[in-house]
Amino acid sequence: MITKYIYIILITAFAFGTASAQTQPPVKKPVTKPTQKAPVTKPAAKKLGDAAAKTTKQDTSKKGGAAGNNQPQQNGGSLSEEIVVTTIYKPVLADAVKIRRNPNLEETTPYKAPLTYSTIDKRLELNSDIRQLEAMKMPVERDSIPADNFVRAGFGSLRTLFGEAYINNGKDQALQTGAHIKYFGQQGSDLQKQNQSKLEASVFGKSIGEENTLTGRINYQRRNNYFYGYDNTLAVPPIDPTKQHFNTISAEGELNRNYQDTDRVFTYAAKVSGYLFSNAFKARENNVVLTGYLNQTINQFYAGLAASIDVASQKDINYSLNNSFLRANPYLKFQGNNYKIDAGINIVKEFGVSNRFFIFPAAKLEFQVVPQYIRLFAEAKGDVNRSSLRDFSEINPFIGQNINIKNSVDKLDITIGLKGRLFAGLGFKAAVFRNSISDLPLFVSSIQPAVANPAYPVGNNRFNVIYDAGKARVSGFNGELDYKASDDLNIFGHVEFRDYKLATEAQPWNLPKFKLTAGTYIHISDKVDINGSLLFRGSTKDLATGNQVVGIKSFADLSGGVNYRATKQISVFVQANNILNTNYQTWLYYPNYSFNIFGGVGYSF
Repeated sequence: MITKYIYIILITAFAFGTASAQTQPPVKKPVTKPTQKAPVTKPAAKKLGDAAAKTTKQDTSKKGGAAGNNQPQQNGGSLSEEIVVTTIYKPVLADAVKIRRNPNLEETTPYKAPLTYSTIDKRLELNSDIRQLEAMKMPVERDSIPADNFVRAGFGSLRTLFGEAYINNGKDQALQTGAHIKYFGQQGSDLQKQNQSKLEASVFGKSIGEENTLTGRINYQRRNNYFYGYDNTLAVPPIDPTKQHFNTISAEGELNRNYQDTDRVFTYAAKVSGYLFSNAFKARENNVVLTGYLNQTINQFYAGLAASIDVASQKDINYSLNNSFLRANPYLKFQGNNYKIDAGINIVKEFGVSNRFFIFPAAKLEFQVVPQYIRLFAEAKGDVNRSSLRDFSEINPFIGQNINIKNSVDKLDITIGLKGRLFAGLGFKAAVFRNSISDLPLFVSSIQPAVANPAYPVGNNRFNVIYDAGKARVSGFNGELDYKASDDLNIFGHVEFRDYKLATEAQPWNLPKFKLTAGTYIHISDKVDINGSLLFRGSTKDLATGNQVVGIKSFADLSGGVNYRATKQISVFVQANNILNTNYQTWLYYPNYSFNIFGGVGYSF
């Protein structure tokens, strides 16, 4: 009996576990107090599942959850009851989750080659020092036909004739030779024989060796003009203006030691130059200059000596003079990361016209205020300036004869300014200066007297040179701007303001107090280039015959031109001068040319 109850308890526990695993638990049928049954043997216990399977199915829906059907009170206080299993428990297992990823069999560890080190025996250099720039290498030639030589010729209004030619030996690293010739002439129509022309010719050569470079040049220049200016108050103008011409033959040769970028280097140079000058009358001037310098560099320290022998002779109808100089310029230079200092003196011995001895300062300073952008510079210097017939004729081609010769002296010239660049492509230079000059030369008119002389027509104006006896002070401002946006656009300009405080003269005769020059170059395309220039000069005053002060008005002169490349070898050009057609004069009674235009053809080969 005890065994029977044990089986009943086990079957009840199994039934409760099975019922909790089903979706709808079975509802048990109310049972009465069980009757006593015969003892069950163990084999019967093994067939319990088969017996349950053969039991008639009962309706168990909506009854398994009744609270009162499984209470002890309903079973007569006994825990024994008969449990009928209606289904077989079938556990369900979920499908296995597979990792569908193949391993990476590639080798990802980078190869590291064994490294070996060795020391370099080289001196550390400071690249921020101010030193001589190395020459940039020439870019590769793009054109298949190099244009080493060219010729140009043209003509235009005012009987303009123009011609130019340049020839050299081509590309050679060691030897460069060539020749150049240019002619330009015009004939105005405002006054009789308002004619001017200029011819230039030169040959040159340059030999570059491993240590030294030798250069040489021979030049010839001839300028022609007439004294067509005359006093316009005269009733009858000069009948036949006198013709003037200036001939200059010059030559120079120079020997230089090639630049070496080392800490300790000894450099030297020697140069000889000279010229022969003459005009249509009796004026002659000869000059020979021998110059040399020695320089020793030690790291950032420079020591050297520059010296020259300048021998000149000057002749005219009334005089024959020797006007020569000896110069010596010892100097010391220091360079650092942000500064550059030149300290020296200029020793001048004058003999011939005057016998004087001078010692002038020769000092310069540069300091970087804003590195790579703005530099402060200052300079103090002095020198003796020769009164040169050739130089006077290049400034004013209407000078007369027997020009007075007297050398001027720059006793002390002081300049302070800034230079550098504001941004990429825009460079500038601005400086204020104050010069102390003794015997400042000035041009004044010299109206020829009313005397019949074929060489001196009545009323003809020829200029003479006078000197401000004493010490004059010249103060002012110089400014420069150069904007180069690219190789296709370049705009530049220069302006000068000057204030004169003279010792003996009332005015700085024929010296303007304001002057502006500007220009531009525009590369439109591979075929078209445009250029332009502007000159604006302030008013001046001249001292005419009888100490009469005559004013010369300010003026502006605008010019421009176009060059068109028809092919790689042929080009066409047009140039226009005095586009504003301003009726102005640079010198008293000598009006310049009105609007004129000329053009021509060029050929490169």
